[in-house]
Amino acid sequence: MPIAETCGVIAPIGRWVIQEACRQANTWQEAGLSLPVIAVNICAMEFKGRDFGNTVCAALQENVLDPEKLELELTETVLMDNADATRCMLETLKSMGVRIAIDDFGTGYSSLSYLQQFPVDTLKIDHSFVARITAHPADYVLVEAIIGLGKNLHYRVIAEGVETNEQYAFLDAHECIEGQGFFLCPPLDGMEFAHILRNGLSQERFPRHAAS
Repeated sequence: MPIAETCGVIAPIGRWVIQEACRQANTWQEAGLSLPVIAVNICAMEFKGRDFGNTVCAALQENVLDPEKLELELTETVLMDNADATRCMLETLKSMGVRIAIDDFGTGYSSLSYLQQFPVDTLKIDHSFVARITAHPADYVLVEAIIGLGKNLHYRVIAEGVETNEQYAFLDAHECIEGQGFFLCPPLDGMEFAHILRNGLSQERFPRHAAS
């Protein structure tokens, strides 16, 4: 990604990723498969492009995808860089019906005021906190606080980087019901994921259900 940004090709790559995500989601839907939300990571340079809103709108229209099925993931740093412009773009995206997630939550700006300023749907707890919750009391408290914060603000809360049974048990005990990581499910290609959408997760292959 840094190389792509340096070479100036991140924008066309980003457009392709959004288009491909929408195309794949539409393929699953046309096959009669139920898809809650498909999430796409968005980098700073891509988000700041003046045609970003048009890119998202075109991808949704061309692939006949319900905007509520698309969630764009942005880091806190991206959100807080030129807050006024960010708010304007987020309002444009929300007017389309697109969902917004804060990725790597807890590692960027310390001010929480943007949670009131920006139309956000989802908080994703950064994997670095999840990795240490069973060994470092400070991270235990932070993860617990983020879960509580998200619930009180009526956001989805997703834990990133769930890799062990101990981490899963902690999150489960604190009612964080969605997560991603190798303990839940490894990365899959489109056909493998379609199989799961159709048949559910195999308990022999996947010890826990991946919620995101």
